[in-house]
Amino acid sequence: MATPALFDPRATTIPVLRYLVALADHGHFGRAAAAAGVAQSTLSAVVADWEQRLRCPVFTRDRRGVHPTPAGERIIAAARHALAALAEVEAVAGSAKPPFFGPVRLGVIPTVGPYALPFVTSALAETFPGLELPLREATTAELLAALEGGRLDLALLALLPGMEARWAVAPLYHEPFLAALPARHPLAGEAEIQPEALFDSGLLLLDEGHCLREQAMSLCRARPGAGTGADFRATSLETLRQIVAAGGGTTLLPALAVGEPDPRLAVRPLAGGPGRDIALIWRRNDPRAAAYQQLAGPIRKRLPAAVRRA
Repeated sequence: MATPALFDPRATTIPVLRYLVALADHGHFGRAAAAAGVAQSTLSAVVADWEQRLRCPVFTRDRRGVHPTPAGERIIAAARHALAALAEVEAVAGSAKPPFFGPVRLGVIPTVGPYALPFVTSALAETFPGLELPLREATTAELLAALEGGRLDLALLALLPGMEARWAVAPLYHEPFLAALPARHPLAGEAEIQPEALFDSGLLLLDEGHCLREQAMSLCRARPGAGTGADFRATSLETLRQIVAAGGGTTLLPALAVGEPDPRLAVRPLAGGPGRDIALIWRRNDPRAAAYQQLAGPIRKRLPAAVRRA
């Protein structure tokens, strides 16, 4: 039998590449077929036919599941690269249709999303009707990894040192930090609070992975695990706000997270006016970079009075 050609366009189609990657990701024909949106019999037949045509087994099948062969691991890596290249081709073509073509996948950190997204999404819906804006909430590290890997187009987050050197950045607003204390706390009568005083009053923090946790610890000169309340780690700002209102300690809140007035809670400015800068970031080489820059203006115009426009 003749040796097959190095590339057979009738064999190595885009669906084949998608099915190979799906099967590698899920390790199970049924789950891979569901993820690819086809019948299990179709996916199984296409993969088997491709392996037979190329005379190269990509997977081993046993009772524990489906596993790539050593050659299969290299093939799947190449398939991922090919699919990413095809996505880039489509993005380049789409960038010629101003200002957007297709969905814009937006990631946002949990300490910004619930408070900023209402005015972000309303501003964009009004300015760019029909814009698809799939949303994902995750920590800063997770969003940056997703941007790097092409799984997100934009991230809405708090700027950290070094980000502007690596990513394209559109600053949106500066958000002050405020001290949140129980209404009967001894410091509640002060016009402004020294950040260090919060550390000595049972500073409550978010869990590891939230950049706001590190900012609060640095600002209040806290040490990991030290001080009353420092061992409590909440997963949301709303949890912190409610615990403080119930008398469980003190915390820092970004201005937009303060919410409606609560008679149990005292919110005071911090001495020195510390805060954080919120921005949109994206890959510098993204074909739609110029279009992303157009998003910042409408968002800035919709900002509430609690923050200062960039």
